[in-house]
Amino acid sequence: MNPKSQEDKIKINQSITEGTVYSMLVICGISHFLNDMIQSIIPSIYPILKDKFDFSFAQIGIITLVFQMTSSILQPFTGLYADKRPQPYALSIGMCFTLVGLLVLAFSEHYLSILIAVSVVGFGSSVFHPTASRVAQLASGGKKSLAQSIFQVGGNGGSAIGPLLAAAIILPYGQHSISWFALAALLAALIMTRLGAWYKTRLQYAAKHPQKPVGINTDISKRAKYGALAILILLIFSKYFYTSCITSYFTFFLIDKFGVSVQASQLYLFVFLAAFAIGTVAGGLLGDRFGRKYVIWFSILGAAPFAIAMPFVNLTWTIICCFLSGLIIASAFSSIVVYATDLMPDKVGLIAGIFFGLMFGLGGLGSAFFGWLADLTSIEFIFQVSAFLPLLGIIAGFLPNTQKTGKH
Repeated sequence: MNPKSQEDKIKINQSITEGTVYSMLVICGISHFLNDMIQSIIPSIYPILKDKFDFSFAQIGIITLVFQMTSSILQPFTGLYADKRPQPYALSIGMCFTLVGLLVLAFSEHYLSILIAVSVVGFGSSVFHPTASRVAQLASGGKKSLAQSIFQVGGNGGSAIGPLLAAAIILPYGQHSISWFALAALLAALIMTRLGAWYKTRLQYAAKHPQKPVGINTDISKRAKYGALAILILLIFSKYFYTSCITSYFTFFLIDKFGVSVQASQLYLFVFLAAFAIGTVAGGLLGDRFGRKYVIWFSILGAAPFAIAMPFVNLTWTIICCFLSGLIIASAFSSIVVYATDLMPDKVGLIAGIFFGLMFGLGGLGSAFFGWLADLTSIEFIFQVSAFLPLLGIIAGFLPNTQKTGKH
């Protein structure tokens, strides 16, 4: 009786397991928004921690390193575990780690406890990204790039809103007010139980109805696959080293070159972040329609003319070039992740973990590198140098087609 009712439940749910399940994609996006909003408040509270505890810049750097390394390096391992032994409610459990980390951070009075707190928050993030990315692909109904974009734009939105909320809540009310963000973590954990329930049903359905990957070119040799992954890693390097220069130093560049106010420079940075969010969704739509290889190629190489021109034009054209370069280069990431998982469809969690880990890790390294270079030279010089990074996009032409086409 019980197995029969379970079978009926899976049949009833067939429509939400084979088509594009937009409700689950929206939940994935909201969950990513809340997760990345929480992650982004940590760098925003550095001024408070520095003033309160009289930390050196080196100590602040080590906090960043511990946070980035736990969230970056662990992601491939949590992703591999998610592939081998899927845990439907791992997302909620991961968010509970984030909740605990926030509460510890809010009431930490020692440097070591702060390092422990940010590492626990980082671990929560390392559990979230590979598994949630895997769920988004399962809910895609074949529209993988769109699904990845909906998921990704939630994260971009959270990363943009987090520092604003930190400025509005934590800066006026102090370190203890970080605990209020634990409510966001609790909300995310509850939302993710809905995601976990669907994921469990989807896994049960997949166990009874195994499916072959549809529309994927399976004739690519193992050597070509590893070659393609190496190219993708280089492209991620060029994309995130360049964007880290913008996100970390664009405000300083505008203040230094054009003498704009701090408030105006922040507003102009939001122009870039808004363009980045729009480009992320557009890239997903275009990737499903025209092929992911071509979107990757265009999105990185296409940003180069605007990136190269930006350090040499007036303020108006600087903002226009910034908007266009952000719009174009942002369209790459969802297509890169989906392209990589198409190469290895049985290792979605591992691949998503590697590429999300690289995104965080290379972004952190890029910011540190350009900060060091700016100290040696000037802010304007780092924008002139970083502008050539998108030219690496030309190597995307060597990627094999992962999507089946009419002609071979």
